[in-house]
Amino acid sequence: MTEPIMIEARDLSKFYGPFVAVERVRFAIPRGQIVAFLGPNGAGKTTTMKMLTGYLAPSEGSARIAGLDVRTERIAASQRLGYLPENGPLYPDMTPGELLRFFGEARELPAGDLPGRIREMASMCALEEVLEKPIGKLSRGLRQRVGLAQALLHDPDVLIMDEPTSGLDPNQIRDFRTNIRRLGANKTVLISTHILREVEAVADRVLLVNRGRLVFDGVPADLERNGSLEETFYELTSEAPETAEAEVAEEAA
Repeated sequence: MTEPIMIEARDLSKFYGPFVAVERVRFAIPRGQIVAFLGPNGAGKTTTMKMLTGYLAPSEGSARIAGLDVRTERIAASQRLGYLPENGPLYPDMTPGELLRFFGEARELPAGDLPGRIREMASMCALEEVLEKPIGKLSRGLRQRVGLAQALLHDPDVLIMDEPTSGLDPNQIRDFRTNIRRLGANKTVLISTHILREVEAVADRVLLVNRGRLVFDGVPADLERNGSLEETFYELTSEAPETAEAEVAEEAA
């Protein structure tokens, strides 16, 4: 790889007692690549992402963002990272404008630059008309866009998103994909999803996990068999069906 490595998992594992949520997951993602992180529910996607972002400590292994160890260099790594969880930390009594100002000040963005960044994010995420409306009164799709705006506010080099199109209508999904393709020109993007259409629409590369293990790493075309992503997905994941225990562990993480 000629581009610098911006997201790296080094034999990441997470155990809950005898249950193995993630086992020795290893990959490296260079700058400018958009990667879809696929897997059935309970496969370990969210747990892996939380370890990559430093929100969850691994039982074994390590994670790096822009070459920075997220455990030992947490603050420096977070400055290079934008993270959008599936259910982001939004405060319902705040407006989107207030929330973005709060996150901007928490990240110590220059006071003179912050109003312009907020306007830019509001335009990019189509929030202009609701910028002063309480977040608690917004639709799920609009709240998701607020979460994306806060993840991008500090202009990070790396963007990690967990099920980012959940709750969006078809027009919003189309706009979101356009934004992601544009962001991928100079950022590294990792998108967790179980929606195979997302792979075809935006991804340069696919990582597929099942029962906590990485079972595929390649380009979308290599994942297709007989012209069908669905068939390959089924073949790679159906031999080890998800259990209730796995789903509970994934939610707990």
